[in-house]
Amino acid sequence: MEENFVCPECGSEEVEVISERGREAKLRCSECGHVWQITLSKIIKVPIIVSKHERSFKRFAELPEDEEIRVGDIVEIEDDEVRITGIELEENKRVEKALIKDVKTLWGESLTYPKIIGVSIYLPKGITQSFKVKVDREEEFAVGEILEVGGYTFKIDKIKTENKMLRHGKAKADKIVRIMGRPLRARASRSLEIYRGYTRENNP
Repeated sequence: MEENFVCPECGSEEVEVISERGREAKLRCSECGHVWQITLSKIIKVPIIVSKHERSFKRFAELPEDEEIRVGDIVEIEDDEVRITGIELEENKRVEKALIKDVKTLWGESLTYPKIIGVSIYLPKGITQSFKVKVDREEEFAVGEILEVGGYTFKIDKIKTENKMLRHGKAKADKIVRIMGRPLRARASRSLEIYRGYTRENNP
């Protein structure tokens, strides 16, 4: 979470920090030239449990105590970028948003670790062949696309994302939970890498 400043005179976000002394900062608007002073928020360390699929690691995020944090926000820690998936207060209470000073523990998903998604291939006689595959989070998949995994070539019939089931269109891997399809004889546009479990090599 980066600190964003807005000029109180013209509303521009093109603001530069002229000087800092402790938590006192002098700012100048690049648009209108207005100069003003603010007191920066106190930065505190908040425990964050970072998930890399089946493995989790405890880290600390340095965040401004009087700002609000929400599920879905992205925070940077020393060696990773993390999307918040859970916020825990005292007495193990889970909430969707909270002031950072009230947070006991944050939970999040590493955005530098590859995305692991499920693949279900529906074979004849009611048999389903399932895989877990490792893909780049920015990679896109489209309904109707022909893929290969584990020796099976299949056409994508449906894509299940975090929010809905797609029967047409496409989605980024970062939002995909599972890809479903049926086998066919055709040339695949690409092959998918089967996920074999967490290793240090998976961890950039």
